[in-house]
Amino acid sequence: MNSRFVNHNAPKFALSAALLLFALAFAFPLGAQTSSSGVYAIKNAKIYTLAGPPIENGTLIIQDGKIAAAGANVTIPDGAQVIDASGLEVYPGMFDAVTQMGLEEVSAVKATMDTVETGEFNPDVTAATAFNADSAHVDVTRAAGITEVLTVPGSLGGGFGGGGGSVIGGNASAVNLGGWNINDMVIERHAAMELTWPSISSGSFDLTTFTFRRLPFDEAKKQYQKKIDSLSDLLEKARHYAQAMQSGAADFPQDLKLAALVPVVQGKEPVLVIANSDRDIRNAVEFCEQQKLHMILGGGDEAWKTIDLLKKDNVPVIIGPVLSMAQSEDEPYDADYAMAGQLYAAGIKIAFGSFNTSFSRRLPQYAGVSVGYGLPREEALKAVTVNAAQMLGIDDLGTLEPGNVANVVVTDGDLLELRTHVKYLFIKGQLTSLDNKQLDLYNRFRNRPKLQSQP
Repeated sequence: MNSRFVNHNAPKFALSAALLLFALAFAFPLGAQTSSSGVYAIKNAKIYTLAGPPIENGTLIIQDGKIAAAGANVTIPDGAQVIDASGLEVYPGMFDAVTQMGLEEVSAVKATMDTVETGEFNPDVTAATAFNADSAHVDVTRAAGITEVLTVPGSLGGGFGGGGGSVIGGNASAVNLGGWNINDMVIERHAAMELTWPSISSGSFDLTTFTFRRLPFDEAKKQYQKKIDSLSDLLEKARHYAQAMQSGAADFPQDLKLAALVPVVQGKEPVLVIANSDRDIRNAVEFCEQQKLHMILGGGDEAWKTIDLLKKDNVPVIIGPVLSMAQSEDEPYDADYAMAGQLYAAGIKIAFGSFNTSFSRRLPQYAGVSVGYGLPREEALKAVTVNAAQMLGIDDLGTLEPGNVANVVVTDGDLLELRTHVKYLFIKGQLTSLDNKQLDLYNRFRNRPKLQSQP
């Protein structure tokens, strides 16, 4: 036999395969194995479908990546992998409605950031194109029970360390946090167009001298108006471009930026407007009303001051992190904590977003704190699950209704409590590992050898 065709590495390969199988056996919670049939039955659990009252001692059936049934008297199919969830609770997976997951790895290292492009107007950018499916943040975040995110390009008001100062950051993409690559993970590539609303700012930082510069208000107002005029002109060009496309004209010049804005000006794609101050929110709502844009407000630190306007124009709000102090000394100390309850009481649809990457896992605590300040618990659960999906027009996520995508979380307590642990996680009906970098570090240092006492 020709020695060139002898596999001298066969013993090593066999050993590696054995180690891989051993590792996979411990990648999932004890007592749960991946089902060869793709059918799972979670029984004896308290099930929060969010489409009706909780089901005590119920059974949830997952089949072909979908919710097949949920109820107290459900027949378990033959061949199903059964998980006894006695004493556990079952919820829809959580949806982080604004993050830069997959676009940002280490904010202080520019080479790991892919959040912004050069220029103020970048509607042709799509977050899913740059999404890093191997990001360490993905595993950490889903271990907290977050199964899908809206990952958003752009500077988002400069709050993510991405810099850039863009007005239109690009298309935000809805993404599942489980899959081999972005093609497996993406839910909707063009879920919303990000627009960071320009502010009238009389202070600026001069990079050439590294000093702060004060502008007269009139000059600051002119700079602001210039950006708004440029934005208006761009949207008007997109409308003319849409008309040319519909007419079937073959000789008009192709323009990727204008083509990307066509669904926006036609009302088919919402605009995620990042605005925080009272004045900016009012200006943004007025602008979107004039332009007939489908607006979603993101951030909205002072949205509680504009409730009447948001209600009148039916503008939903994705609330940013609420674990912060009041924005000024003149505001109530609990302004951020109480805002979600105030918006809900006024009939405004709300969702929560982390507006962060590494702290996306805190999403359930934002909703939990808001419960303590007036937001009903069931509405808080909806605000981290189904509401964001509804805002984006995604109809098969966020509730445990038959036919919906099986993004499911099984916990040992209240989903919104800090001390609760996720026991099982399903994404698109697949039992998904809870292993992550932080858990590895925890186990490593928890089991470190004790120091020997010195004589």
